[in-house]
Amino acid sequence: MAKVIELDDVTKTYWMGENCVNALQGVTFSVDEGEFVSIMGPSGSGKSTCMNMIGCLDRPTSGKILISGKNTAQMNEKELSVLRNKTIGFVFQQYHLLPTMNVLENVMLPLRYQGIPRHLRKEIALEALESVELSNRILHHPSELSGGQKQRVAIARAMVTKPKIILADEPTGALDSSTGKAVLELFYKINESGTTIVIVTHDVGIGNSARRCIRILDGKVAADEAVAETKARTTVADEAVATTKARTTAADEAVAAKTAVADEAVAAGGARLTGGRRKKGEGAC
Repeated sequence: MAKVIELDDVTKTYWMGENCVNALQGVTFSVDEGEFVSIMGPSGSGKSTCMNMIGCLDRPTSGKILISGKNTAQMNEKELSVLRNKTIGFVFQQYHLLPTMNVLENVMLPLRYQGIPRHLRKEIALEALESVELSNRILHHPSELSGGQKQRVAIARAMVTKPKIILADEPTGALDSSTGKAVLELFYKINESGTTIVIVTHDVGIGNSARRCIRILDGKVAADEAVAETKARTTVADEAVATTKARTTAADEAVAAKTAVADEAVAAGGARLTGGRRKKGEGAC
C-alpha cells in the first residue's frame, strides 16, 4: 500500500535565547494510506512538533519528510500551502471555527481557497455536514452549538476537500467522555472510507483507540505498535462507562452524606424536644 507520510531521521532544534532545545531527535516512521494512527506522548515529548512537521506547518532542521510522495523540504511556502489545502484536513482541540460565520459558511471556507464556485461549495459542504449529522444546524453560529457539535463541524470542514490525511490534535480534549467516544466513532467511520487518520494526543485511552500507536518520548520514537482492533474500539467506551460509574458513585455518596446529616439533625431535634419536655415535667413536680 502507498505511503502517505514518511519521516526519515527527522530532527528539529529550537533556540530559546542561549538554550538549545532538541524537540525531535532522529524520528523515523511511515504511515500507509488508509491507516488509523495515534501519535502519543506527554507534554514536552515532541509530539506537537511532529504534528507540525506532518502538517507542513514547520520545517525540520535535518532529515526528510514526504507527504504523498512530495519532499516538503524542497517546497516553497506557496507550494506547502497548496499541499496542506488539498492533502491534509486539520481538526483542533479548540475547533477554530470563525464566530462570525454560520456552520455552512465555516465548512465551505476551505473550498473557497481551492477556487471552487459558490454553488458547488454549498453542495459539497452540505454533503459533509450530512455525514456528521448536522444538516439541521447549517444556519447556526458556533456560539449556538455544544462542544460536540462544534467538533463535528470542524470534522466536516476537515473532510470537505476530501483530503488523503486527517490530522487531529487532541480532538476530544475539550469534550466529556461520552461525546468524545461519539467523535472517535466518527473518525472510525471516516477511516473506513479510506481516509488516513492521525490523532495526536497525550491521553492513553485515546492513543489506544487507534489501530496503531506511535509513542514519542524526549523527541524520539519510544515505541511503534499495533493495537488490537477490539481493544481500540472498547478502550474509550470502557473509560466512558468507568467515568459515568464514578460520577454516579460520587453522586450516591453525596446523597447518602446529605441524608445522614438530615437524619442527625432530626435526631438532635427530637432529643432536644424530649429533653425540654422532661425539664418541664420536673419543674411541675
